[in-house]
Amino acid sequence: MPTIEEKAGFSSRLKLALRRSSDPVNGATELALRFNLRYNGEAITAQTAHKWITGRAIPTNDKLKTIAKWLNVDEHWLHYGPASKMVGESGSQEINPTPELMVLAAKIQALQPHQRYLIEELVDQLQNAP
Repeated sequence: MPTIEEKAGFSSRLKLALRRSSDPVNGATELALRFNLRYNGEAITAQTAHKWITGRAIPTNDKLKTIAKWLNVDEHWLHYGPASKMVGESGSQEINPTPELMVLAAKIQALQPHQRYLIEELVDQLQNAP
C-alpha cells in the first residue's frame, strides 16, 4: 500500500506532467474525461481523478501506463519519481561484475518495476545505515 509521501509525490509529478502537456488539463473532471478517451478499461470518475490530483490515491499499473503514454513521460518516473544514482555512477565506487553479481542483477531485472524499486530502496537504506 502506498505511503502518504508516495501518493503526494505521484500527485506532484502528475500535476507537472499535466502542466507540461501540449494540451493542458484543468481539473479532475477534465482529467477523467480525457483519460477515459484513452483507456480501454472501465471508465474512471471525476472523484477518482480528484484523488490522483490531491495525492489521496495512485492509479493501478494499467492506468499509470495509459497516463504515462498520454502525457509522454516515463511510467517509472510518474509512479516513483526519478531513479536514484546507481553505485559507480558518481565515480566513488567501481563495479567489478563477478558471476554472482551478474546472477543477482539478472534476478533483480526479472522483477516487476515496483519490486525493483523496493529492492533499490532497501539497498539505499542499508547503505545509509550507521
